[in-house]
Amino acid sequence: MSIRIKLLLSYTGMLVISLLMIVLTAALFTIASTGDVHSFRDFYKVHYQINPLTEQGESIFLDLKYLAKNDPDELQNKALLRDYDFKLRAEKSGLYVRHESDQIYESLTFNQPELKQALPPYDLGNSKIRSTFNIGARFYAYAKFDFMFKDGTKGGVFVIRERSPFAEVVRNLLPILSIILVGVLVIANILLYRWLTRSVIKPLHLLRDSAERIKDGNLQFELNLHSKDEMGQLSGAFESMRQRLQESVQLQLQYEENRKELISNISHDLRTPITNIKGYIEGIRDGVADTPEKMEKYVNIIYAKAVDMDKLVDELFLYSKLDLNQVPFTFEPVNIVRFLDDCIEELRYDLEDQGVGITWNQHEAGEVLVIADLEKLKRTVLNIIGNSLKYMDKPQKEIRVSLMPTADTVTVEITDNGRGIPQDALPHIFERFYRAESSRNSATGGSGLGLAIASQIIEGHGGSIWAASQEGEGTSIFFTLKRLMNEGGMELDDTNSNH
Repeated sequence: MSIRIKLLLSYTGMLVISLLMIVLTAALFTIASTGDVHSFRDFYKVHYQINPLTEQGESIFLDLKYLAKNDPDELQNKALLRDYDFKLRAEKSGLYVRHESDQIYESLTFNQPELKQALPPYDLGNSKIRSTFNIGARFYAYAKFDFMFKDGTKGGVFVIRERSPFAEVVRNLLPILSIILVGVLVIANILLYRWLTRSVIKPLHLLRDSAERIKDGNLQFELNLHSKDEMGQLSGAFESMRQRLQESVQLQLQYEENRKELISNISHDLRTPITNIKGYIEGIRDGVADTPEKMEKYVNIIYAKAVDMDKLVDELFLYSKLDLNQVPFTFEPVNIVRFLDDCIEELRYDLEDQGVGITWNQHEAGEVLVIADLEKLKRTVLNIIGNSLKYMDKPQKEIRVSLMPTADTVTVEITDNGRGIPQDALPHIFERFYRAESSRNSATGGSGLGLAIASQIIEGHGGSIWAASQEGEGTSIFFTLKRLMNEGGMELDDTNSNH
């Protein structure tokens, strides 16, 4: 439920409850005033004072009171009294006239034998001309006027109206009922306020506290606010922001750790050849290389170390540019079968000189077109094969290249029969400067950037790269490239491709 609907329901509830309380209070006041439940529909006609009679009944009573004062003997005229009584019946009232202790006239409306005994005694001062009495379970209200007949005897005229017992109870309990109504109104307001507070104010406080914690740098918490309204949506967005901030902070910390590790690795990999170069140069300066053969050996070693350093710096520079997406890719249609043919033929003689055999298992005849950057794709293949050469330990060294096309991609597999990679090291071989060999011997482990660069290049092609290895048997490295298709799903002709 949205906050807008909650507010609407809250205000509507307050209005409805208030109106009901007003109507109920008016009803109780009317009943207490008139003694008639039906009189509530004519509430606007009710006198402001407590009056047992209706407006018409009050008018008839005033006429009778006038006769009692000016011509009291007329109140012994039963025909006249019947006329007045007939008018009072329309107002659900009746007439009663007494003379001393005798009854002159009693309306048939009552038909209560006990009525004579229930009436109050004479009060010629008329200090209380309106009151109530009951006969059994029936309640009556009256307006009376006591007077003197011309012969000096006492008389009294009553306009009596039967009242509902409920009205009598209401009159007696009206103060308590009024307090109860006020209490109901207050409690309803409190409940509505509490409902609105729990659904709006409390979540806002929770969000404020969460913002304070984030401001203080504390992201190790979870904002759980299970709600489907706007506050729930705001809470969900806030929690997503917190998670992204936490991930960003963790990534920043990881970058910082990687930076420290990178500096450490660069320092180590540069220090080793520099130390060797310094050692051999000192040997030359100290006259250790005292023969032409030794001098040539020292110079060749210094040159080889300088070449290694230059290669390391070049690979580091390339990796950094790839990592920062600063190396542009020139994509074009490439026949991957012909491309691998050329790469293998180019490497074959050098590999044979090193005692390594290479086989090309072409599983797909014809042309298989992919989208690739030729130069960088060649760098990838050379880095993978170069990595395999460093860990060859069998008398018969072999490298196998395979191609496995699918409907959308092409998978290239390069397998060697080297000593393999431990399973705990396998997930890390594509990380920069990682070497399964903890000694970081550059003579056998290289710079540690070859596979990292290959990974960056393949990811730049929108493909993926992974490895599988069995210790003692060899390692397989796989990478995928997107296959080039035309709009009809047919492979394009490679007539215009570079390979």
